[in-house]
Amino acid sequence: MERHVFRALGTECELLLDVDPGPDAVLALATAEGEIRRLERLLSRFRPDSELSRLNEAGELEAGDDLLAVVRLALEARERTGGRFDPTVHDALVAAGYDRSFDDLQAGGACSPPVPAGGAVRVQGRRIELEPGVRLDLGGIGKGYAVDRAVVRLAGVGPCLVNAGGDLAVAGVPPGGVWPVGLETPAGEITLGVAEGALATSGRDRRRWRAGGEERHHLIDPATGRPAESDLVTVTVAARTAVEAEVAAKALFLAGERDAAAEADVLGVPALLVTADGRVRFAGGLS
Repeated sequence: MERHVFRALGTECELLLDVDPGPDAVLALATAEGEIRRLERLLSRFRPDSELSRLNEAGELEAGDDLLAVVRLALEARERTGGRFDPTVHDALVAAGYDRSFDDLQAGGACSPPVPAGGAVRVQGRRIELEPGVRLDLGGIGKGYAVDRAVVRLAGVGPCLVNAGGDLAVAGVPPGGVWPVGLETPAGEITLGVAEGALATSGRDRRRWRAGGEERHHLIDPATGRPAESDLVTVTVAARTAVEAEVAAKALFLAGERDAAAEADVLGVPALLVTADGRVRFAGGLS
């Protein structure tokens, strides 16, 4: 098993490739890392020269293939989740104090009144147009997209897993038949066996900071523009792609325990919910 670890997308990225050591493995891992870094350069709101930042600054842009694809995926997700997932939370994140990369975020940062999300985003051909005052954040869904693309880069060489801070996808299986993925919970580590597809975790337990005299986290409720007040701490979801898992995990987190479990069961979305009082609940057929 070849393993390659590096930092990108504001987190630790891990690439696993189940092949014998050699030049082909080295090249494949380097290509997958290069793809993740290329997409970070395009989609990061923290890079003033990124394609996303240029769109947010100008309000309109003839977009390249990847930005266009991710914006379309984000708008489809907003529609599908009834607005619980919304890419227009950029200004709400900034208002909450998340105005720079998390690596650079310091305690005691500035904040301003909450900014509810919403506003029109139009896609016509390759042109993306933002309603005045609207800016996009593609952090979570962009990370899932990068994971999905990196897996494609590795899959032609052998069974592989790509993990970017808990958003992961696999292609092919190792000799054991599944990829064991450990999840830390108040009840101890739970290991899920992943044979195909992806997992993503959304939660308020890690990306936290203090601003305006109170503790904040990065999961914004689009309706209020404030960090979500959910009775859940984390939600982990299994789906076909990392993009789909990322969207579903965020939407279920905002729904809260009761509605999240019911929705996961109805839709058949395998989910693991960790509640604020330390309980672990399986839903959507996950057991």
